Amino acid sequence: MNTDPLHPTPPGAQPARAPAWRAWRLAAPLACAALAFASAATFAQDNTPPDASAQASTQPGAQQDATPASASPSGNAAAEVGKLSLEQQVRWLQRAQKSGALVKMSDVQLTALFQAFDPVVVPALIQLGPSGYPSYEFVLSRWERLNGKWPSKPAHMLVKLTHDPLRIYAKWLPDGEHSGEEVIYDASKRTDQMYGHLGGLLGVMPMWTALDGSLARSQSNHKITDLGTEFIVSQFMTDAKKYVEVGAPYKPQVEVRTIGGVRVVALTYVSPAGKPQFYAKKQTLGLDLRRPYFRTFEAYDNDGQMFEKIVIESITPKTFEADAFDPKNPDYKF
Repeated sequence: MNTDPLHPTPPGAQPARAPAWRAWRLAAPLACAALAFASAATFAQDNTPPDASAQASTQPGAQQDATPASASPSGNAAAEVGKLSLEQQVRWLQRAQKSGALVKMSDVQLTALFQAFDPVVVPALIQLGPSGYPSYEFVLSRWERLNGKWPSKPAHMLVKLTHDPLRIYAKWLPDGEHSGEEVIYDASKRTDQMYGHLGGLLGVMPMWTALDGSLARSQSNHKITDLGTEFIVSQFMTDAKKYVEVGAPYKPQVEVRTIGGVRVVALTYVSPAGKPQFYAKKQTLGLDLRRPYFRTFEAYDNDGQMFEKIVIESITPKTFEADAFDPKNPDYKF
């Protein structure tokens, strides 16, 4: 039985080989994509160095040299990747990320490469994950349109996050909006509340407040639990499924951009219906060059106005001591 939530196989459908991308219709392509996802899962834990020539050689007539590290600016690597099956393309990209080969490619090479990929490749890569780390620290800048107003400067935040149970410490840095605020969330203590204080003179008055209460909503459209790479990935996969459900074309616009000092492959998707059916009318997601998650995110409403932007400037796997999520930590100002 197929349990893939993004590409369910229709009842009675027979598995088929994944075809080259044409357009997402409703029946056969879904079955093919489901097969590719299921096959891709079998190599999700493969940590061997990338050897694209091994993949390319499985295709009749394919040339042997298709490794990303040896690709030339003329786009030879992109041409070879385009000959591979969907499953092989996902594996090729997964290995190229792990090896650091994508980082070494020029903007022209990266653009040609991602234009050559089957559009299902990126959702497949993202679904295989991991979409973050078990425990990590990151710095991000976040802009949000609140009550119709775009901020003059972003919220600049340092965040510590760990899973099982979910614990989050967030501090708003001095050069951004809401400077001086701190928040701690600990699912092992209170699942629906966070502990925090405002910045400025009121910073001495910490309090418990609802995750989606008026204090939280005054500065963000999101809960504190939406921080991290996992939320961006989750939102992307939710909308990807909706493209499938309505049978909409899914091929993104591709460019390489450096946003807030972070170099990414920027993939722009324009939804067929916009809000509220989709998260946004248009979204641009910046794929990390080493890991299967997104480092940047931009969302536009139905009128073409940006309403949200996130840049994860740095991200570092870390193991935290217990006091990292304790308000009594002497480094905090609760």
